[in-house]
Amino acid sequence: MARQPDDKAAAKFATSDGALIRELALLLDETSLTEIEIERAGLRVRVARNLSIAASVPVAAPVAGAHAPAPAAATAPAPAATTDFSKHPGAVPSPMVGTAYWASEPGAKPFIEVGSKVSVGQTLLIIEAMKTMNQIPSPRAGTVTQILVEDGQPVEFGEPLVIIE
Repeated sequence: MARQPDDKAAAKFATSDGALIRELALLLDETSLTEIEIERAGLRVRVARNLSIAASVPVAAPVAGAHAPAPAAATAPAPAATTDFSKHPGAVPSPMVGTAYWASEPGAKPFIEVGSKVSVGQTLLIIEAMKTMNQIPSPRAGTVTQILVEDGQPVEFGEPLVIIE
């Protein structure tokens, strides 16, 4: 008898899975997330979109455009885009999925810039997740050597955001 409610729930889920997938896809667009996963009655649905090409292109642009020595910086970030920064000892990974912002509001001064000295607990950037702004604190003191995300860029859990040395 304990199995019957699960079977009914699974049947109900199966009949509405098309609508659920469409609803989750709309939620991806509204929130700028790249992936949503839901589990009900033992059935799991994951809706994801591939943004790897779009995400890797803007990563190099802010580093090159943010500084005066643009010609030297423009050639350096191209190999950096293929480098796996997640293994870098100074990498600060994203603690959540969401959208990264450099400042508290549009047009405001960024929390950090390349070359900024930061202390433990200082806000590096903000990640918006589910309409909540989450401050990302610095886990260590040091100097920001690279900002790996563009302002307004969707980020994944564990994705390196900043390099602090």
